[in-house]
Amino acid sequence: LCDLRCRMSPAKLFALIVLVFSITSSQGWNCAYPRTSSNANRRSLASSSTFSTPTSLNAIPPLPTHSSPPIDRYLRNAEAAISDRRTLIRHGHEVDDDTTASKPQVYANSYVDMGLVEVVGFDYDYTIVQYNDALLELIYDMARDLLVSELRFPPEIANLKFDPSFPIRGLAVDRKTGWICQLSYTHKVSLAYEGRKKVPTERFRREFKSKRSLTPNERQKRLKPLNDLFSMAECALVADVVEYFNENKIAFDPTSVVDDVLKAIGKTHMSGDFHAAVAEDPAKYFESTPRMKGVLENLKSAGKTLLLITNSPYWYLNAGMKYILGSGWRSLFDCVIASASKPGFYIERTRPFREIVLSGDNLDDYRKENISFEKVEKLSPDKVYSGGCLRELVRLMPALQRPANKLPLVANGIQEEVGGGGLLNTNVLYLGDSLFADLVDAKREFGWLTAAVLRELSDEATALRTDEYVATRQTIDILLSTLRVIQEEMGMERTKEDTDVLDTLETKVSESRDRLNNILGNKRFGSIFRARHQPSLLSQSLKRYSDLYMSSVEDLANYSPKHRFYPSSINSINPHENKPASRSSTDRVVLGYGELGEEITNNEL
Repeated sequence: LCDLRCRMSPAKLFALIVLVFSITSSQGWNCAYPRTSSNANRRSLASSSTFSTPTSLNAIPPLPTHSSPPIDRYLRNAEAAISDRRTLIRHGHEVDDDTTASKPQVYANSYVDMGLVEVVGFDYDYTIVQYNDALLELIYDMARDLLVSELRFPPEIANLKFDPSFPIRGLAVDRKTGWICQLSYTHKVSLAYEGRKKVPTERFRREFKSKRSLTPNERQKRLKPLNDLFSMAECALVADVVEYFNENKIAFDPTSVVDDVLKAIGKTHMSGDFHAAVAEDPAKYFESTPRMKGVLENLKSAGKTLLLITNSPYWYLNAGMKYILGSGWRSLFDCVIASASKPGFYIERTRPFREIVLSGDNLDDYRKENISFEKVEKLSPDKVYSGGCLRELVRLMPALQRPANKLPLVANGIQEEVGGGGLLNTNVLYLGDSLFADLVDAKREFGWLTAAVLRELSDEATALRTDEYVATRQTIDILLSTLRVIQEEMGMERTKEDTDVLDTLETKVSESRDRLNNILGNKRFGSIFRARHQPSLLSQSLKRYSDLYMSSVEDLANYSPKHRFYPSSINSINPHENKPASRSSTDRVVLGYGELGEEITNNEL
């Protein structure tokens, strides 16, 4: 092959290698997985997948024909390779990382040395504690009832039910149209739903004037982001109310309806009604987190300072923490701050802390907190605080400072100084579920390391190892390689036949990508990390503002407190950096560098 590669064009190599691949496949491949320690995991995964055997796989429709013999031969070879689903699945599974597939992982966007991290901070909701869908249903029901009782919506609205299968994190509500929109990393609206119905393409294009992206001014005026899991109830209620009005042919102003729903959701949060319901019956709303206490104890025993900074009121926090960690939970943390009002907590410069007076079991009388009027001059681990801001936290907490004789931190071109002659300590890792409420300003303004907790990641990581995903991914790779190769054969000119073939192949790629997205996410919006065929805005923000991400804080139980996390690959950052050795599996098949299913083995970190 090395000799042939020097003398043959990529197009001819593609024809030869795919032909060999298809002939070899027709002879019958041994599809038993390699005997590795993860065989059981693979067999379990295959047996649970609806795509575990070739007969259960929906074959892709035949590829188009072409009057040019070489081009038609490439199309037939690609068709044969795609049709051999058993081999696609086998090769796809061979490139899985067997050593890590059996346990939840922490993923790195940048290098993080936990041994250098001195302070670890946590959010509470959807970070320390994980809720089930009963909480979102509770918020939905309370806000729905407020629409009827206080905002005079039709009484039939009270019959609406929360559907957890509809919303995903990272969407946005368009206040102008009432649509639920999904944005790509370029701020292009890639998909929209009006109520529970997908907006037709022509209407969609007409509304957004076929723009590649919305301007910052347009986004600010029109779109209300839905960035955390709490907002999933908000998303579903907007869609259901719009659907009700449309189905019953009731004229309405979308902006007013959206604002009323947002107002009802906001009042549900501010009133504390749902907090009280959860605090009184945490077993109904909490998911089990049996390893959480061990993770916190492990970090604490490694000498790290632990912070808890939450927007929730303390009486609510205390009820939940006692349930999941026991009555002595405060001993795990060096500082506990409730009602922090993030992200304002990061931006405010002078807002003072208030001490919450702990007297017996008075906090069991929900919503009654005694606040001290004395000025807080230092933060003590045996006390609990409310409000404040990060600059005050740094000033009052020595662990967040470092000696002035060390190299200064430069943040936004300005050296950050804090009281006592210290400088801001950047050896801090903060974990939270909401990128924009928890992580963005912590990183952007203070240079902290950040970690996003995304529970959706667990299901997606499982889906990535299914036969259905593997076969579809390999199909897309072969189709894209075919598009590249046949265009080399077509030369500089394009006939109508050429264009028709390219259009047909592109349509098949698009259909396969839609299928891939549905495998990884819900049936309407797909994965939270994708906006159809592009990275989603959430995905791009995750890369920019989080150093680590994981499905649960409990995933840290699999790592030493001194573990060093590395990005998965540094092969290339931009398309022009791609070299033959860095190409995809099918590109290397086209160029003669290897077999289908091989992964890159050199130039990796």
